[in-house]
Amino acid sequence: MTMTVSETRPLIGVTASVIMRHDLPSHAVSEQYVKAVVEGAGGAPLIVAALGETIAAADFVGRLDGLLVTGGRSDIEPHHYGGPPAPAGSVHDPRRDATTLPLIREAIDAAVPVFAVCRGIQEMNVALGGSLHQQIQELEGKMDHRSPRGVESEERYALAHDISLLPDGEIARLTGLTSATVNSLHGQGIDRLADGLVIEATATDGVIEAVRVKDAPAFAIGVQWHPEWLYMEEPVSKTLFGAFGDAARARAASRPGLALSSGGAIRPDFAAQ
Repeated sequence: MTMTVSETRPLIGVTASVIMRHDLPSHAVSEQYVKAVVEGAGGAPLIVAALGETIAAADFVGRLDGLLVTGGRSDIEPHHYGGPPAPAGSVHDPRRDATTLPLIREAIDAAVPVFAVCRGIQEMNVALGGSLHQQIQELEGKMDHRSPRGVESEERYALAHDISLLPDGEIARLTGLTSATVNSLHGQGIDRLADGLVIEATATDGVIEAVRVKDAPAFAIGVQWHPEWLYMEEPVSKTLFGAFGDAARARAASRPGLALSSGGAIRPDFAAQ
């Protein structure tokens, strides 16, 4: 017996960062993102290595039903958005930049659902022509959005501050809410909003906390907080992962001529051709 792809888990790419382990570069992603794809979006996660120009973005996108652009400890190199030199001590991941920026553009153009988280929303903004504040805590009237030091992960990713959802936005429509409390922790954030983006939510100090791609052919939303930690309990995060998963399943269902064999491998469904 075979199952059509529309009846199986959609394949969702999860972007990786390059980190050093035992003096060797490793492509890694937090397990929280993987769990959120499986349990929150109902998808099958595929870690997308940060290979830069080694593999064209189109080669990934053509195989994916969704793309989750993850957070990370590094900052986007400022030359990508015409910013000033990075502050001393900044951590960068040029191979990730070279992977995610074209991958985001390619996915949006190909109608692949995109959900961008923390560093991911910053990458979405930069990929579409926007710029970043490199140290929000140094700006007059802004909160310190950075994570607390020396605490366990559960406390670091706990709910931190309120946001306001734009009443005519997609997130407000999906959730039926006008405000929420989120676990936002970041040192950088959106400065000049890319022309192709629309603001979906802001923090009490005006920092942009969520955006969507204007006129995107599929789900394309970025958030500055970390919904992968609260996808089972916090209403906005839970709803967004659910909507992202629905969009990925819709894309999977639109693929012609594919089926899942009883062994779990994707193969051509010649009977459907």
